[in-house]
Amino acid sequence: MKKYDGFKELLSKRLDKDRYYHSLCVADEALRLAEKYGGDTEKCYLAGLLHDITKNADAEEHLQIFKSFDIMLSVVEKSAQKLWHAISGAAYIENVLKIDDAEILDAIRYHTTAKADMSLTAKLLYLADFTSKDRNYPDVSIMRRLVDKSLDEAFIYALKYSIIDLTERSKAIHPDTISAFNQAVFKLEEN
Repeated sequence: MKKYDGFKELLSKRLDKDRYYHSLCVADEALRLAEKYGGDTEKCYLAGLLHDITKNADAEEHLQIFKSFDIMLSVVEKSAQKLWHAISGAAYIENVLKIDDAEILDAIRYHTTAKADMSLTAKLLYLADFTSKDRNYPDVSIMRRLVDKSLDEAFIYALKYSIIDLTERSKAIHPDTISAFNQAVFKLEEN
């Protein structure tokens, strides 16, 4: 999409080569999933493109963004720097790039933890980040099959995968992840 060339140029400067390629892959996968599940293709593509904009930032830059935009981290977030880029990225996109679309900002903010009551754009970004063509982890083929079969089943599987991975590594699980999982399971049981 030619109209996003300016964002791509910025990303190529902010991200290392692998992370830049990942961002392009997630944007393409988010677009594909939006077309499949009736999402907003423009929002999904842009969210996919920008979701890791601060991923390669050092701790000092993240902390400066948090301070500049009055962001208070929870105890879990303070202990898990891997989550910082989603929080700082959403703030950067809103305050520096001046993108004020709440759905895009929310999708980027929760693309690592998920949360209850996610929009379709947010769910599609979350899953696109799991299933983009550059991903290579043990269950990626299962995730790709599920995401083409059922959005709800893929979402539950992705959340379960994350929860199991974190528990096996004795890492804290963000309360938003647990809330997302519980809500998704209850929804599936109702159907």
